[in-house]
Formats: sequence, structure tokens, C-alpha cells
Amino acid sequence: MIRLKTKEDILKLREIGKRHNEILKLLSRECVPGKGTNDIEKKAVELMEKAGLEPAFLGYKPKDTARPYPAVTCVSVNEEIVHGVPNENPRTFKGGDLVSIDIGLKDKGLITDAAVTTCVGNCAKEKQELNWATEEALYKGIEAMGLDGYVGDIGAAISSFVRSTPFSVARYLSGHGVGYSVHEDPFVPNVNKKGTGPRLKEGLVIAIEPMLTTGSGDIVLAENGFTYLTKEGTPSAHWEHTVAVTDKGIEVLTG
Repeated sequence: MIRLKTKEDILKLREIGKRHNEILKLLSRECVPGKGTNDIEKKAVELMEKAGLEPAFLGYKPKDTARPYPAVTCVSVNEEIVHGVPNENPRTFKGGDLVSIDIGLKDKGLITDAAVTTCVGNCAKEKQELNWATEEALYKGIEAMGLDGYVGDIGAAISSFVRSTPFSVARYLSGHGVGYSVHEDPFVPNVNKKGTGPRLKEGLVIAIEPMLTTGSGDIVLAENGFTYLTKEGTPSAHWEHTVAVTDKGIEVLTG
């Protein structure tokens, strides 16, 4: 069931989203050769405490996992598409890596969710283009939104744009509703048909998150039960914003 947010909720989410954006920027600066996934995790804990915010991911247990998530961040490197666990078998960054940082922040029972991908040092041209295309796909999805439009409009815009690139949408991974919990209805696919799915009504808050790869888009689940990888081991990128439908239009809360 879709739970629409009140104007007061969206006002609070806007404040969380502003701090969310600032924390992601600071974490991205930590992606340098010699540092690693666990360094991002530790820095995120420090920044969240300083901002007076709770981690939304730590201890969260999706219904299809065997255990709660054990970290405050998801840090995914190269072939890891999403949900890289930073503090279990941590990875050290090297020049040319693509690193996705995904965090959920909580304050007074309200949650925002956003992610960025950054290059460590100088990335190969293909990785740079992949990262640009993934961020551009995110904004194509947001631009397709309109009051009384449809959730399907988002995925239609994303997939249409991606077809104009040499890249692929990671199969079966999608965006989702957010606000009262980490994952809520509606399901927000990155491949969809315009004019289908739930209506984009005032009060709807969703996380839009295209994930692109240089391979086929086929995915596999790692042994840790959380991390999704590209089947061929090819690079991937991930960008995400929490977006609200308001009486004044579409607002990117984590922008």
C-alpha cells in the first residue's frame, strides 16, 4: 500500500535531504587511492553523529535476506552494482575504480535515501562515460515526472535514454517508495512503459535509482546475501535521489 506523506513530513524530509546531500559530498572526497570501503563507513558514522542523524540502513532487514544489514553505508566498487558491505572483507581503493556510496538517513521517524558514484583518481574513458550516463538517466527519470502522471513514466524515460548509450540497465533492480521506512510501495522500475503503474499524486515520496553497467545488465547475488554484482564482472554505476510530488511540482529532496 502506498502511504502518501503530509506537507509537514515533506518539510522535515527536505531538511534531512539537505544534510544528506552534504554528507554524500564529503564522503565522495574520501574516495582516494589507499583509502577503502571501511574508511567510508567510519567517516559516515562520524558525519551522521555530527549532523544528529540516525543511519537508516544499519540493522535493516529486507524480507528476502537472512540477516539484518551490518553497516551504515553501502559502498560498491566497480563490478559491485549496489549494497556493497563496507566493513566485511573491506576493499582498498586504487586509481581508476568506480565507487558508489549509498546512505539512508533517519530523523524523527522519517527517512531519505540517496547515492552517488565517483571515480578514484583518473578513470578510463568508458567508466567516465558510464558514470555520466547513469547520473543523466537519473535526471531523465526525474524530468519525466509530473503531478497526476504515472510511475511508469519514470522508467520509460530512463530506459529510453539508456538505449541511446552503449550501456545497459541492471536487470531487476529498481527504485522504491521511501519516507516512513527504507523500502515502501510503490516499486519504481528503471525499465517501464509510459502511462502505466500508480499515479504520481501529491504526497508521494520515492527513491529513483538507475544502475547501469557496461555489460549485458545481468546480475548475480554475492555470497554475503546483500551485494549485487554484474554477471560478467564489468563496471557499474549507481545514482539515486529521494524525490517528492508536491502541490507546487516535483522536488528533489536530496539535491
